[in-house]
Amino acid sequence: MENLNKNKPKLFRGIVKIISVFYRKREIDGEENILDEPTIYVGNHAQMHGPITSSLYFPFDGKVWCRGEMMNIKEAPAYAYKDFWSHKPKITKWFYKLLSYCIAPISSYIFTRAETIAVYKDARVISTFKNSVAELQKGKSIVIFPEEATPFNEIINEFQDKFVDVAKLYSRRSKKEISFVPFYNAVELKKVVFGQPIKFNPSIDMEEQRKTICDYLKEEITKMAKELPIHTVVPYDNVKKKNYPKSK
Repeated sequence: MENLNKNKPKLFRGIVKIISVFYRKREIDGEENILDEPTIYVGNHAQMHGPITSSLYFPFDGKVWCRGEMMNIKEAPAYAYKDFWSHKPKITKWFYKLLSYCIAPISSYIFTRAETIAVYKDARVISTFKNSVAELQKGKSIVIFPEEATPFNEIINEFQDKFVDVAKLYSRRSKKEISFVPFYNAVELKKVVFGQPIKFNPSIDMEEQRKTICDYLKEEITKMAKELPIHTVVPYDNVKKKNYPKSK
């Protein structure tokens, strides 16, 4: 993101610099679809590659949705173990439980200082939507990775569709319509492709609007992936690399 390091602590800036060594700058395709106005950008999670790439290299001023548990030193161990390592063999689970506690202070330090918005699935979700709308009203954009565990196809998983409601709240507050822009993170190709936007229409039934927007975004992300040279797709799920699918 623009100004990621501006006014940040030296330790944080150092960590970002180290991460950027391993995540070299990505080529941006479809830059004409990056709008000069508050926008909601939606893409494939690609495990941690999506959030890291968007935070380091997206050419606009914005905030990334991040699981709130990973921003809390007390909640991070349980969430990290369940989300990343719960499928590991029983004989190694002790190690990953220990590792989940080791990464908690690092995780909370980085994510609370990065350009993020805490995302929750409990009653605290109200703060997620409130903070998102506030950032949009300031002129910033939002980056969301809404995949869930159920596959949609070999490229992307199904979406948790309630994120679309941010557009409804923003429209109600600002009296403006907002666009959703799909993007595909091709990790192996070191490239991010932005697709054509779809605009939220506040006059349409919300349930229908969620389905229309999510279906469009998933199809566009799939299309962008398939138009690239054949490559290994980094899936949402934390599976072994030998099980990563190929784009076709």
